[in-house]
Amino acid sequence: MLRWAFIFLIIAIIAGIFGFTDVEAASATIAQWLFGIFLVLFLGALAIGLFIGAKLFS
Repeated sequence: MLRWAFIFLIIAIIAGIFGFTDVEAASATIAQWLFGIFLVLFLGALAIGLFIGAKLFS
C-alpha cells in the first residue's frame, strides 16, 4: 500500500510539472489517503505485535 502511495505521489508531481492540475489534485489526494491508511494499519499491527510479544516472552 505504501508503494501505491508513492506511485500516486510521483504521478501528482509529474502532473504538477506539466500543468495538469486536476490530475495532480486527484493523485495527491489518493496518495494522502493511502498513506494514512497504511500508517493506521502499521501502527495497529505494531501495537498488536508488541502486545502479543509481551505475552509470549513473559
